[in-house]
Amino acid sequence: MGDRKDKASAGSSRQRAYVYIVECSDGTLYTGWTRSVRARLRAHNAGRGARYTRGRRPVRLRYWERHPSRAAAMRRERAIKHFPRARKLALIQEFSHRRAAPEERR
Repeated sequence: MGDRKDKASAGSSRQRAYVYIVECSDGTLYTGWTRSVRARLRAHNAGRGARYTRGRRPVRLRYWERHPSRAAAMRRERAIKHFPRARKLALIQEFSHRRAAPEERR
């Protein structure tokens, strides 16, 4: 049994996690974390994402960053959610040279 737990924890530590910001159709920004940016964006636009974005579709990916673990991504998400809008827009501006979701850049 201990071996099973070790394998599970080892696998989860290697999984990437991402923090992302989407712009909603009304111009508001939503920040979240995910294991797959592309899948999460599809979920948001299909109405299966966060409650906040359901009535503000379509959403457009504006920013993402990769983290080594879920915990790191969740900490960063929390920090970004507390940023004023101007600071979020500055992040997006700095990032604007990248266009594709991380899974598309292989």
